[in-house]
Amino acid sequence: METNPLHYGLPIRTQLEDLDDNQLGIRKVIKSRIIQKDAAKIVEIANQIKSINPDLKLMLICSRNICSKSLALLESESIGVMFVKL
Repeated sequence: METNPLHYGLPIRTQLEDLDDNQLGIRKVIKSRIIQKDAAKIVEIANQIKSINPDLKLMLICSRNICSKSLALLESESIGVMFVKL
């Protein structure tokens, strides 16, 4: 699976990981809390990826510092969340 962000028309700073056969992870591991504004940007990234490959399942890879509104927004857009330690 393609993990180069340029393939999907994304900025080079975007970190993508191959998780499974048809699953791609968007890595956003930061020390600060992920707020709803950040989640909206992640949804935009996910929509850009799905415009190229609509069959992909997407996951956000992040720390546990994420607000509940962000989790609800990601869930409504069918983006899973995978937690990792810093």
